[in-house]
Amino acid sequence: MNNFNNHKTYNRVYKDGEMTLGLHIPLENFQFDSPTMKKQVELSQMAENYGFTALWLRDVILEDPNFGDPAVGQIYDMMIYLTYLASQTKEIGLGTAAAVLPLRHPLQLAKEIATIDQLFPERLLLGVSSGDRLADFDGLNISHPNRGKAFVEAFEFLNKVLYEDFPIIKSSNGIISGANLVPKPTKHIPTFITGYAQQDMEWFAKNGDGWMYYPRHPHDQEETIKRWREMVAIHHPGVFKPFSQPMHLDLSDDPNEMPKPIRLGFRLGRNYLIQLLNIYKEAGVNHLFFALFDSIRPADEVIQELGEEVIPHFPANKL
Repeated sequence: MNNFNNHKTYNRVYKDGEMTLGLHIPLENFQFDSPTMKKQVELSQMAENYGFTALWLRDVILEDPNFGDPAVGQIYDMMIYLTYLASQTKEIGLGTAAAVLPLRHPLQLAKEIATIDQLFPERLLLGVSSGDRLADFDGLNISHPNRGKAFVEAFEFLNKVLYEDFPIIKSSNGIISGANLVPKPTKHIPTFITGYAQQDMEWFAKNGDGWMYYPRHPHDQEETIKRWREMVAIHHPGVFKPFSQPMHLDLSDDPNEMPKPIRLGFRLGRNYLIQLLNIYKEAGVNHLFFALFDSIRPADEVIQELGEEVIPHFPANKL
């Protein structure tokens, strides 16, 4: 199992028994409209200065109004835009939530993430998923029903080509013999299985460096995390694998407004938010990142209030 003791971003974001906070790109309250993508660099720098530990990006190709959520991600290609934001910030982690492995050839993806890691060492956090947007699969003429098998094949290919020298690979994705990927990453890139990826819990307890799952009620999340960590303990005794989740947030300007459920999250004031985050922390969540898509208030106001009043309760882990 990989040891991340020397991986700066991983250690700022993840520590057993602790929880840090991040943000979901785009930093904008666009709701079901297309995001404008304005001021993303300035807001990302603002988030970094306040102590948020990571920014997370989505892997979406086509606008699909029938899908039922903000269907265009952050508009721009995930890997290109992640690289751009990395160039405009200094230390905040840049995460994929998540790279859809069946839709990206693992050799090309390996080239991209190794290059990013060379240019911005220890900044990348790699979430990987099997994908769920039928329009993207159809557009690339890739089988949606077979995405679970394709995910596993791509995951294995990706890890061999990234971390083995001159690997021997015979896969449905291609054949490598007597050739080597350049560059290689500076260190192992923390890789998190996102959702179930069409696998069972035992598979992603054995594989990957952590798990990222969808927002749920704290009690339900706690039970799920408990089962997963029991499975991790069977296959990797004594190994800490962190758990991450997103949460949609509509932060009230009244700090004492009580929680009200919204799509994939809550509307509430900051005092109740701090209480809620502590409950998630006790449930075993190690990193929680806010999506401000459904926020009524402008993103800069919300980031400022979170940075000044909430982040001090959940600071980046000390290196």
